[in-house]
Amino acid sequence: MELFLKQIMQVKDMCLKNKIIFVTVIFFFSEFVHGQDNPNNKIINYLENLKFFSASFIQEENGSLSNGKLFVGDDRIRVEYENPTKILIVFSSDKAMYYDYELDEIEFFDPKSTMAWFFYDIFNNPNFIKDSDKKISENYMFFEKNGSNEFGDYIVKIYFEDKPIVIRKIALISENLSLNISIFDHIYNEKFNKNFFKLINPTFFDEGK
Repeated sequence: MELFLKQIMQVKDMCLKNKIIFVTVIFFFSEFVHGQDNPNNKIINYLENLKFFSASFIQEENGSLSNGKLFVGDDRIRVEYENPTKILIVFSSDKAMYYDYELDEIEFFDPKSTMAWFFYDIFNNPNFIKDSDKKISENYMFFEKNGSNEFGDYIVKIYFEDKPIVIRKIALISENLSLNISIFDHIYNEKFNKNFFKLINPTFFDEGK
């Protein structure tokens, strides 16, 4: 029984870490481009204005699929996983909350202590776009960055549709992880209520937008 419980906790921890990776990618990519001197001003302006924004996403991670909704506030991000498990994550630069609706379990953590924190270094590095392999065509822009850190070698790919600029996909490839996040149904200038991005149990209040 003790071994079985340990296995359950390992699976839960792995699921949490992979979902944290997704949230951190989105958050720190938008943080990186803010105010950086980048020749791709259209992309910078677009990402700087991804506030009060929402979109749907499909996440493919090592062959497993999940989907949900992404909400971007002024300084926080909220991710609602709908399938296969209903999970809520609210995220800022130094605080994060994970809530499992089925188990009615809440967990608070420091995002800097997770395995996904290396995204902070990638997306806050002012040379990220400059040093990336870049392709620009009539309809799309594509950036690819290869690197290595304490977690091993990785490749980050970011896809933008052009005319108008729309972020469509973020991909991370490493030795043990293949993560693809497709983003669609973009909605801009959303209005959220005062509780929507709070890091508290969502059952304590009406969490609707």
